Amino acid sequence: MSVPSSLANMEGIADGPLIIIGFALLMLGGEFVVQGAVTIAGRLRVPPLLVGFTIVAVGTSLPELAVALEAVRTDADEIAVGGVLGSNVANVMLVLGTAAMLGAASDTGKGVRRDAAAVAAATVMLLIAVMMGEIAQVFGIVMLVGLVAYYVYSYRQSKAEGTDVEDSDTWLPDHMLLAIPCTIFGGWMIWNGAEMLVEGATGLAIVYEIPESVVGLSVVALGTSLPELAVTLVAGLRGQGGVAVGNVLGSNVMNILGILGFAATYSGGLIVAPEFAQRDIWIVILTSGFIVAMLYYEREIGKKLGFGMVLGYLSYMALLYI
Repeated sequence: MSVPSSLANMEGIADGPLIIIGFALLMLGGEFVVQGAVTIAGRLRVPPLLVGFTIVAVGTSLPELAVALEAVRTDADEIAVGGVLGSNVANVMLVLGTAAMLGAASDTGKGVRRDAAAVAAATVMLLIAVMMGEIAQVFGIVMLVGLVAYYVYSYRQSKAEGTDVEDSDTWLPDHMLLAIPCTIFGGWMIWNGAEMLVEGATGLAIVYEIPESVVGLSVVALGTSLPELAVTLVAGLRGQGGVAVGNVLGSNVMNILGILGFAATYSGGLIVAPEFAQRDIWIVILTSGFIVAMLYYEREIGKKLGFGMVLGYLSYMALLYI
């Protein structure tokens, strides 16, 4: 039974603020967790490279993880899977395209071929899972093991190459009594923001009869990609091409192996909607495969190509709703 238009508008208006507030809490919470964790690591004298590979990487992916877990808890698997698929497309086309438009996607630095190969391997695993129609719990565990192996290998290679990173800047005072509450408060904001975002997005899908898969691919994916976009804009303005490109590649690997792997392990398995296999996984393959090939063979991603990538992403969003 369809919802009367007047009632639908009222409910849609109520869902909108939930989505906006959810986005805000996710972004603020991620910032608080990262800053608090970096400060704690500094006080404990944890090596900066280890901080970058673990604390910061996981911290910036907490919004996606929180949304995925909340989605599977409420039996909204399409939002969980669609959020990751859409986020990976947004990271490549919108985030990396923006970096290229700023001229910050050419100087990629060391390790980019290794990271590009990791994205290719993770995307192939995602393709297999989508074509099977399910990410089984065992497959989720395999994905998590693969992610840990990737981080261990990358850490050892970086140490061997002497590509340690600088200490991360933080606005938080260097004091444990502030860092620990900041981290806990950030986690609270993330989980509450995820709950509000999923509730608002699900309500919006019901009211306007939009498939949950489309909501996950667009609204949820774009919202959880905002932290990566912010990091890339800052890196682009500073001319830090390696940071901009590495942020995208690392985020895509974490989204597939970490987010979906943990969600499938936690929930006992994720059901993949048939439309993902018919259309969206091939968009992921096309966009990720193109960028992986460009980076692996050290081809320049210039400003014109970046503009075309952003335009392509906007066209994809329009296609979803048309």
